[in-house]
Amino acid sequence: MATNTEKYILAMDLGTTGNRAILFNSQGASVGQAYKELPQYYPHPGWLEHNAEEIWEDTYAMIERVLGDTGVSASNVEAIGLTVQRETCLLWDKITGKPFHKAIVWQDRRTASLCRELAAKGKAETIKTRTGLVLDSYFSATKLFWLLNWVRQEKPDVDLKNVLAGTIDTWILWKLTGGKVHATDHSNASRTMLMNIESLNWDQELLDLFQIPREMMPEIKPSFSIFGKSEPDLLGVSIPIAAVLGDQQAALFAHGCNFPGMSKCTYGTGSFLIANTGDSLAKSQNQLLSTISWTHEVNGKLQATYALEGAMFTTGACIQWLRDGIKLIDSVTETEHLALTVEDTNGVYFVPALSGLGAPHWDMDARGAFLGITGGVKRENIVRAVLESIAFRVKEVVDVVNKDSRIPMSNLKVDAGVSQNNFLMQYQADLLGIPVERPAFIDATAQGAAFAAGLTVGLWDDYQKLLSNNKVGKVFEPNKNVTKVQENFVVWQKAVCRAKNWID
Repeated sequence: MATNTEKYILAMDLGTTGNRAILFNSQGASVGQAYKELPQYYPHPGWLEHNAEEIWEDTYAMIERVLGDTGVSASNVEAIGLTVQRETCLLWDKITGKPFHKAIVWQDRRTASLCRELAAKGKAETIKTRTGLVLDSYFSATKLFWLLNWVRQEKPDVDLKNVLAGTIDTWILWKLTGGKVHATDHSNASRTMLMNIESLNWDQELLDLFQIPREMMPEIKPSFSIFGKSEPDLLGVSIPIAAVLGDQQAALFAHGCNFPGMSKCTYGTGSFLIANTGDSLAKSQNQLLSTISWTHEVNGKLQATYALEGAMFTTGACIQWLRDGIKLIDSVTETEHLALTVEDTNGVYFVPALSGLGAPHWDMDARGAFLGITGGVKRENIVRAVLESIAFRVKEVVDVVNKDSRIPMSNLKVDAGVSQNNFLMQYQADLLGIPVERPAFIDATAQGAAFAAGLTVGLWDDYQKLLSNNKVGKVFEPNKNVTKVQENFVVWQKAVCRAKNWID
């Protein structure tokens, strides 16, 4: 049972496949967490939606559960840190508080044709210059365009002055504050394809391009700041919401990657490798994204930390598909054992393009594919091929990060659920030829949000001291398989070419 004097930070990690609440004590250690998997809705091939009201209901339920399970009173929670899946967005009625349509998830490909039309009109370079992003249906702008058109067509009586737009952080902030705060932070705004990455505000030319009224968009605030307070009726007290971050940026902060050149890779629903570039906006020559790591105010002046990012859309998602889609496995955890029961994939290669291919390809039309299947292939070979494909995708991105930086990565810091797979992490180390370092506490996204919130409200005043409490869980060193797995990578790249041209 918690003492009456102990202070805590509540971190909410609202991901693509589930929502989690974690309590951290005054030493920065996790003392309890609650998690619930989130239903996925696939109305058409290539489409993916979430029910925003389910996200809110689960968020609130997980907060109540973690407080109840730990015996911690809400009055002992000093602040809330919020980290969320990025790019997923929705529209809702500010009067009724009801979403007009299910949220469109970042993996959704329904607006690929719109992106191609814009590219044909020469808009891709303008978008890249203004936002640091490639023109892709991954980002929020085309999704909001689609949603607004849907509202105009299906609900013509709606007064657009009452429509609010936002990513998941904005929706949850609005719900937590009882509709008082309509805001986002720069790390999430930088993923919408609507924020100018240099001015750090909404870009009017892009809002006009996507026909999105500026008044629908949330206020953009520093990532480390007081966004508002929770409605007292929810938890019995008002708690400051003191940090908002995109999930990948939060993980970067948790790893202590606050200096230029430092990087990490999160293996969650997708894989995301981010390299800190400091206070200078770096532009990739190799199809990486320029993005905001986080922002904060120093002596009243906004200060931004930038990053380069390689986004890979399908990691945990393809393992979940093995379980829920084709029912080849009963649980995600059994994939490690199954992969180790065979020496190799028996010639099978998998291209994890269930939602197209992100960096460095940016191919919205690529589709997942198994190649090399023969009569001797078993379930274990298929599972192993899926795991190996995750490592191959990360290898592609590490290679282009090395090209952009000209200083090869010397090790890879990893986190999130799929990083618990020891077979995959060892294969990754062999493939990259560098050590792969996994922390003891793998929920880095929630940890980063907690650290940011606690530092903002002054529960902690020394970031480096906070990081010193983080323990390394395991380091995977490259072994004698390096040559063999790198040969496999060369063959796999040929499979990628087939998956990219499957329709021709």
